[in-house]
Amino acid sequence: MDFDKRITPVRADLADERLRGQIEAPRYSAGAIKRVIAPAAPLRRHPAPDAPLDTEALMGERVIIHDEEEGWAWGQLQTDGYVGYLPSAALGEPSAKPDRRIAVLRTFVYPGPDLKLPPSAFLSLNAAVAIAAFEGDYARLASGGFVFAEHLTGLDAREPDFVAVAERFLGAPYLWGGKTSLGLDCSGLIQVSLAAAGIAAPRDTDMQEAALGRPIAVTPDLKGLRRGDLVFWKGHVGVLLDGGRLLHANGNHMLVAVEPLRVAADRILKKGYGPITSIRRLPGAPE
Repeated sequence: MDFDKRITPVRADLADERLRGQIEAPRYSAGAIKRVIAPAAPLRRHPAPDAPLDTEALMGERVIIHDEEEGWAWGQLQTDGYVGYLPSAALGEPSAKPDRRIAVLRTFVYPGPDLKLPPSAFLSLNAAVAIAAFEGDYARLASGGFVFAEHLTGLDAREPDFVAVAERFLGAPYLWGGKTSLGLDCSGLIQVSLAAAGIAAPRDTDMQEAALGRPIAVTPDLKGLRRGDLVFWKGHVGVLLDGGRLLHANGNHMLVAVEPLRVAADRILKKGYGPITSIRRLPGAPE
């Protein structure tokens, strides 16, 4: 059987116990549930700080860890199934279950309920936290520190327009593997924006193209498109703000930018990355 290594917890010396009988490995592990306790944790391809960044895990995400050695934990994210190495220091026991999530692009964590105090960290959109108590305008985190309470929402809260969420990232720098407003890539932008609207999406463009929505005809004049349509190339994705403008995190501008779809499509083709491979429309996409 063929397995996608990005989302299959197997390596030369170890595999997830659930794969026994499907993949041969010297040993198997049932894994241990951990939770991300850092504001964001890099998931890398190899256990080294200079290894490629494949994606990021946000505070509150659950991870099944199969092995830990020399400050690195190898496991699988429970949100999108991605497999890789996380810093062990970014993980903790899943004791306090999150009951709120961050509803703004970024909010600071303060040592006390006072905006004049120097912040100790920041949390990103969709990070999940457990609240111990509310003190005035602030919420005290079970893990310590305070955040502005109006920047929180319920775990089940849903943004009505995922495109409007994506628009908030306009001008954010491009970062391969990133998922926060400090840096994100094309598929990361789509994933986090859809997550805020309660729509689960895979991590990479090829996975998103296969899993999301229904195909829309790609005509030579690029007509008949609307807000919320996802436009795919080989290795790239953007979302339409309307029938003709594309919002995407891209390496040409090195940030999240808006440009005419035709301009983007012509440039991507001329640079040798190929034509649009598909345009997909999600159920209930905004008009």
